[in-house]
Amino acid sequence: MRLVKTYFLIAIVSVIFTLYLFEAFLLIKEKKVISKKIDSFKKNTKKNYDTRSKAEIYRDLKSKDNNITLAITSWSKKFLDKNDILPLSGLSNSKSIHCNENGYYSIYHSDRYGFNNPNKEWNETEIEYLTVGDSFVHGACVNRPNDISSVLRSLSGKSVINLGISGNGPLTEYATLREYAPKNVKNIIWIYFEGYDLTDLILEKKNDILKKYLNDESFSQELIIRNQLKDQTVEKITEIEFNRINEKYVDDTNLKYKILKFIRLDKTKKNIFTHLDISEKINYTVFNDFENIMKLTKKMADENNSKFYFVYLPDYLRLTEKYNDENYNRIISITQKLDIPVIDLKKEMYDLETNPLKFYPFGENAHFNIMGYKKASEIIFKATNN
Repeated sequence: MRLVKTYFLIAIVSVIFTLYLFEAFLLIKEKKVISKKIDSFKKNTKKNYDTRSKAEIYRDLKSKDNNITLAITSWSKKFLDKNDILPLSGLSNSKSIHCNENGYYSIYHSDRYGFNNPNKEWNETEIEYLTVGDSFVHGACVNRPNDISSVLRSLSGKSVINLGISGNGPLTEYATLREYAPKNVKNIIWIYFEGYDLTDLILEKKNDILKKYLNDESFSQELIIRNQLKDQTVEKITEIEFNRINEKYVDDTNLKYKILKFIRLDKTKKNIFTHLDISEKINYTVFNDFENIMKLTKKMADENNSKFYFVYLPDYLRLTEKYNDENYNRIISITQKLDIPVIDLKKEMYDLETNPLKFYPFGENAHFNIMGYKKASEIIFKATNN
C-alpha cells in the first residue's frame, strides 16, 4: 500500500512538473516569436514594431486628440444595461483604434454612422457593393485602402459601403442590414467566417433585442434617426472597455501578477482550450437558425433588387491541423438550397495556393495581412463580374 502511494505521489509530481515546464516553454516561445516579429518588421519596413498595448496607444493618442476612440466590437454588448439600445456600429465621425497584428495599429476615421467608410460613400446614388460580416469585413489590423471594401472600391471604381464590425455573427449581421442597408445597393456581399460565426449565433440567440429581428420583420431600433443616442451608448461602453483593458495592462506589467499567471498555468490552459474542437456543440437548431437568417436576407435583397452573394471565408486552423469539413458542407448545402451564389474562398484562395500562410501576418493565426485582404477582394470582384 505504501508503495502504491509512493508511485501515485511520483506520478502527481511528474505531471505538475511537466505542466510547469510546458508553461515555461510557452513563455519562452512567445518572447522569441515577438522578438522575431520585431526584427522582421524592422527589416521589411525600416520602421519600429509598435509594442504598445491598446490601453497605452489610446492614452497616448487621446492626450493629443480628443476625437480618438476605440473601435467597437460586437462583444461590447456585455457592457450594456437592460434599457440601452443595442449599437450595431461604433462611434460616429471618430478616429477609431482597431488592432495590431502587422506591427502597427490600424486606425480609421469612422463615417456618419460609425462604420469603417469614407463618409461620402453614403451620398452616392447607387452603391455597387455593400459588405457585411465580422472583423475580416471591418478591416481588422490594416488601414484603408487595404481592407476588403476599400480594395473593392478601387477595383470597381464605384461606391462601396462596409457594414462589418468585429465580433459580429449572422444574426447581428442581419440586424445591421435591416437597420443600415440603403435601397440602392447593387450587390450585397455577406462574408461568413467559419471560425466563429456559428458559435456566435448561439450567443446571439440569447440577446432579446437581436431575437426581435429574427421573429419580427417589421422590428427596428431606428438606429439611423437615433444615431445620437446610439453614440451616447457607444461612448459609455467604450469607457468601460478602456477601463477593462487598462486594468489588464496594469496587471500584465506587475511582477506579482506575472508570477500568479505562471502559477495558474494561464498559457497552458489557453493553449489547450484553443485547440479544442467545438464543432460538436453546434447542433441542428443552429443550422436551422442560420438557414432562416439566410432566407430573410435573400428576401430583403430580392425586394430591393439587390444581388445577394455568400462568401465562405475559411479558418486559419485549416492550414495547420486536421479540420472537420462537416459544418462546411452543411453551410454550403444551405446556401445552394436557397439558390444563393457562393464565392468559396476555401476552394478559390486556399486550395489553389502552395503557401496560403503568406496571407497572414508573420504566417500566424490572425486576420489577413494586406496581401490576404487583396487576394480575397480580387476573387470576390472577379466572381461578381462574371
